[in-house]
Amino acid sequence: MSGFAEVSFKGTRKEYYAYAGLDLRPGQRVIVQADRGEDLGEVTAVGAIAERKCSSSGGCATPTPEHAVVRHARDDEVSRLDDLRKDEERVRTETRKLVTRHGLKMKVTEAEWQYDRNKLIIYFTAEKRVDFRQLVRDLARTFRARIELKQIGVRDEAALLGGVGRCGRELCCSTWLPELKPVSLQLAKDQRLSLNPAQISGCCGRLMCCLMYEHRTYVEARRRFPREGRTIATASGDEKVLSVDIWHDLVTLRDPDGNRRTVALDELKKEVGARGLERTPAGPDGEKDREVT
Repeated sequence: MSGFAEVSFKGTRKEYYAYAGLDLRPGQRVIVQADRGEDLGEVTAVGAIAERKCSSSGGCATPTPEHAVVRHARDDEVSRLDDLRKDEERVRTETRKLVTRHGLKMKVTEAEWQYDRNKLIIYFTAEKRVDFRQLVRDLARTFRARIELKQIGVRDEAALLGGVGRCGRELCCSTWLPELKPVSLQLAKDQRLSLNPAQISGCCGRLMCCLMYEHRTYVEARRRFPREGRTIATASGDEKVLSVDIWHDLVTLRDPDGNRRTVALDELKKEVGARGLERTPAGPDGEKDREVT
């Protein structure tokens, strides 16, 4: 059999490979071609699914992957990889000592050995650009391998290290979330959430990814209501919309005398439909009042 495969490695690192003459299935461990050597990873998708994931993530620079899956990994090779993962704790410790010695303002997050030990990836975060040329030379001399220092953001750091979120479950970014997308404060505003950073931020210190999950539902629900701050013609006269409650289908209105009332959305629709909407002149922002539909 031949086709296209997605292979995952430590943390959230994933690569795409071609394969031929192999029966690959998700969950299998495989040996793959790597820069100047071989690496060992786990198959997470094959065939059309892998191709779609590669295209959506921007990981397919060419129609055919540059590297290929070599063969299935043996049990002893998987055991050797486990030993490498244990050794990475020593690598992180030694790297942090060297960073301190050179006085570099960077935080070493994680380390990852390539299976054949020809390459070592060091992940780090930093607020500014770091000149780590001397550090790379010292690392190469210490670990006798080709060194790749990879700067990542705080959200990528959380995805790499994992953890537990405010909901009590493992972080989405480190378990199932396929890619990290920008999250804006407007999402919290649209959902009427507290704008306190401590309430809407995740372990990484950035806005929680889950703010995106229900946003479309909130936007669609609010379209059934009149816009807040607008004046509409109802059975009681011209009234200003103060607030809406999408959970209970309620609208709070205020008349020119300052009297307030809360009415069900269906009832408000009947009032507006019975009298008709008398549009008032556009306000300073150029928008006109709109009818409840």
